[in-house]
Amino acid sequence: MSDERHARAALSRLTEPGDPRVAAAVARAGAPVLLQELLAEQGRDTLDLDVEPRLGRLDPERELADAARSGIRFVVPGDEEWPTGLDDLAHAPTVHEMGGPPLGLWVRGPLRLDEIAESVAVVGSRSATTYGEGVAREIAAGLARAAMTVVSGAAFGIDQAAHRGALAADGPTVAVLACGVDRVYPAAHRDLLEHIATVGAVMSELPLGCAPLRMRFLARNRIIAALTRGTVVVEAALRSGALNTATWADGLSRPVMGVPGPVSSAPSQGVHHRIRTGAASLVTSPADVLELVSGLGEHLTEVPREPARARDRLSGRHRQVLEAVPLRHPAGLRAIAATAGISLLATQSALTYLADRGLVAESAAGWRLERSADAEVPEA
Repeated sequence: MSDERHARAALSRLTEPGDPRVAAAVARAGAPVLLQELLAEQGRDTLDLDVEPRLGRLDPERELADAARSGIRFVVPGDEEWPTGLDDLAHAPTVHEMGGPPLGLWVRGPLRLDEIAESVAVVGSRSATTYGEGVAREIAAGLARAAMTVVSGAAFGIDQAAHRGALAADGPTVAVLACGVDRVYPAAHRDLLEHIATVGAVMSELPLGCAPLRMRFLARNRIIAALTRGTVVVEAALRSGALNTATWADGLSRPVMGVPGPVSSAPSQGVHHRIRTGAASLVTSPADVLELVSGLGEHLTEVPREPARARDRLSGRHRQVLEAVPLRHPAGLRAIAATAGISLLATQSALTYLADRGLVAESAAGWRLERSADAEVPEA
């Protein structure tokens, strides 16, 4: 495993994350063999040429030692801690010419990666609205209370709201970065990332010191999708990195869920499009999410309905008479029967039935409605 770990650490420095050529070569020959081929510059293919400028900076043994001194571990396939959900990337279609499992994960924090199988990604717009951030916090907190790990990318907007929601509920959360885990990006989230590294995990497939680049964010998104049982998108415009994460989740056959926003909201247009086309399931609460990512028969949600009222359980004719009874000024039997369009005998019988249930009351002046007729009643 030592040779394998060193080879993967070296390859993570030589190559860019999500390069399908690397994933295919590692699957074919193994990481140590691929590294030797690249060091020997065999074949002179495009991959050999691409890594050539970085060969002079290669020192995996020192990198692993430096990482260990900083409390950072490099987790690779075969380790007990390796999250096996990432292996599904080997069979997922490429997106933006990226794909394949990561060579390894550089991890900072006490949370073991094999403990986050029960996890959900919550992602969305960096330019989030107050509404979007509030929903993201609520969903993340609810998931955390249900013992689900919340995974996101630590960006502005929805990502940070998701992390904070999970932390507020004393739940685990994981931040997946598009740079080295020794770097803080965005810089304004230094305190947030430091706290996550204390109670959860901050991870990246990029080695220490690597800067965040646009293509690295796109590669990072596949990790977020593959680590989790499903992806929730809270606010995403038509061109959004969050939708890229949703595409990865769909390619991995993981549930994609979207939170609807106001129909006039540009930050929600991408989510609405996914929901409209059936590419995402509409969710509005943690319970909705749990039902979709849980096993058969687990976390089933009840059909929402208005509270039952006293008159809801009446027959049609009884409701007809009840609606003919005035609230303020009592009316006689004949007047009520005429208004209801029901015979005197049937009206009298209905009024007696309704009076026994406290819905109407009789006085010398006639019948009047009791306010309890519209009161909520407990479900049977």
